[in-house]
Amino acid sequence: MTSRRSSSNAPSRSFGDAQVAGFRLQRHYLGRTALPGVVTICRGVCGLQAQIMSAAFLQAWARNHHLSRGEIEDALWKKRTLVKTSLMRQTIHLIPADEFPIYIAALRCSRVAAVLRVMSRCGIDREEGEALTRLIVESLASGPCRQPAIRAAVRPKVSKRVRWWMDRVWSILRIPIAEGLICYGPGEGNEATFIRTDQWMTLEPRTISEEQARVQLLRSYLGAYGPATIRDFAHWAGMPAGEVRPLPALLARELAEIDTRACLLLHKDVDYLRAQTGKAISVRLLPHFDPYLLAHREKDHLISARHYKRVYRNQGWISPVVLVDGAIAGVWNHKLQGKNVSVEVELFEKLPKVGRARVEQEAESLARFLGGVLKAFRIAKS
Repeated sequence: MTSRRSSSNAPSRSFGDAQVAGFRLQRHYLGRTALPGVVTICRGVCGLQAQIMSAAFLQAWARNHHLSRGEIEDALWKKRTLVKTSLMRQTIHLIPADEFPIYIAALRCSRVAAVLRVMSRCGIDREEGEALTRLIVESLASGPCRQPAIRAAVRPKVSKRVRWWMDRVWSILRIPIAEGLICYGPGEGNEATFIRTDQWMTLEPRTISEEQARVQLLRSYLGAYGPATIRDFAHWAGMPAGEVRPLPALLARELAEIDTRACLLLHKDVDYLRAQTGKAISVRLLPHFDPYLLAHREKDHLISARHYKRVYRNQGWISPVVLVDGAIAGVWNHKLQGKNVSVEVELFEKLPKVGRARVEQEAESLARFLGGVLKAFRIAKS
């Protein structure tokens, strides 16, 4: 890769794949010995994906093997320093509570517009959609509720066409969630609860403009996933190209352009990228939907084409992977029976003895995180 300052005639600089991988590993706490707290992790990687909550716990564990599930739950439900809500790509994430206004302001417009477009095809106009949002928020006045109770509360108060739409969508809460008016509430049973953010958030409300929020989100994204293209950012955020296209110009003084594919990186991170040597072997077991695997439109830096479908499966399912020096070297799965944990690994390529030993060490740490002991461990090669 080459780097040049987009605002000057500075000479080109070359960066190898190992340096880029090393940069991303470090920013994801996957290549260092530091022990970040779960809020620091969520801030650094721009949110843990929590579509499956057990996967979010393991995403945190992958970055700090000394974390416990209880610490993560405390940050989310007791201290409320984390918030669980739907964000990028309409998927559920855990993010720091103090960054909640940034994510909401940056993503709100396109997400609300997408729902309103669907509603309009059912004959529901914006005014009626906004009225439904007000009814949903009012239904939560007395505290958290599950979605069936919210549906039951608002249904008698809406028109026949809104009821028809409600019966055909998996969630009627997408607009108030996108607006930042409600988020996920306490409890991790068979069905989630939802709560008003003005009742749940412990921080004072913060006002930030849409433009400022989008610039900050791009800045944070590049800090974790750079070098990356603006198309990568749009893919990761789930934002239309027209909304992200103006952002590099707004952040121009802070950006460096990397290689001929117009990848971007923050100027302040160029020296840090250059310093990565890629000499120390890094081995991690990443769980389902790990954010490290989701940030770039193309995945050729992570996995070969012949193994792609083993990881990036149908319906958006992302398999757990063995990550070696920033690239996918295999897949894995685990079973928990009582206190006994079994881990099976299937490698796409041969690993040296030290690499295989570190995979087993990862499996032992996983078992401890799950409150058990590793009773069975197997490595196979596809």
